[in-house]
Amino acid sequence: MRAVVQRVIRSSVVVDNKEVGNIGKGLTVLLGVENDDTEKDMQYMADKIVNLRIFEDSSGKMNLSALDVGGELLVVSQFTLFGDCRKGKRPSFTKAASSDFADSLYKEFVKYIKDRYPIKVETGVFQAQMQLEIHNDGPVTILLDSKKLF
Repeated sequence: MRAVVQRVIRSSVVVDNKEVGNIGKGLTVLLGVENDDTEKDMQYMADKIVNLRIFEDSSGKMNLSALDVGGELLVVSQFTLFGDCRKGKRPSFTKAASSDFADSLYKEFVKYIKDRYPIKVETGVFQAQMQLEIHNDGPVTILLDSKKLF
């Protein structure tokens, strides 16, 4: 799995001119599923993101997690995180999971967080054309990969 995690003051997602998810202070998570991801990858990413210490403490150091600051999560599926642009000018998506598998692991990711952590989680709509409004705070943007490739 891969994720782009952005610390936000607010964020929302719109599908067909209707807002389907919004959060205040917290994290916007763009989540990609790879064709060989497992439940272990999903759990690693969920735990890592929820506990990621990228909010400032009283000393101005990034030392607090979304849980610590009463933050919220907006999780949006994004298969393009597995776009490989090393050859040519058009991305290859051969490592991106099939839609059925990706949707299943994406839903497990959201459920895993909701079941284990006292945090509000909002989502986009899987495979829909979405418009995101992201008010990045800092800006702070973190890239994560469950296989630790970067």
